Amino acid sequence: MTKTTVFGIAFDAHDAVRIAQFWADTLGRQVADGADAHDAVVLPSDLVSAGPRLAFHQVPEGKAVKNRVHHDLATSDLDGKTARLIELGATIVNTITGQARWITFADPEGNEFDLISI
Repeated sequence: MTKTTVFGIAFDAHDAVRIAQFWADTLGRQVADGADAHDAVVLPSDLVSAGPRLAFHQVPEGKAVKNRVHHDLATSDLDGKTARLIELGATIVNTITGQARWITFADPEGNEFDLISI
């Protein structure tokens, strides 16, 4: 029987190294050696719970519509992590409050992701 697993998630980007550095800083990871504007990889940490590697590849066209796939990040410090994400270059797109609380952000290239309070 052949085993299949998620090796990584790849994203189109305008500047692969810039957006990879944003996600490395956001997740507390490192950008792999050899990263440049065309291709960059954010390595997983040693923790299994850190998730797969993230790859960013330069494409000529810009983002035009809402993401079909996005990150859901969870934090116990929504206000502190929000401030850090804004400092790294993210922008707030939407805030949801009520029984659940989360903020939808756009990364520096406009890709949406959610930060969920746990």
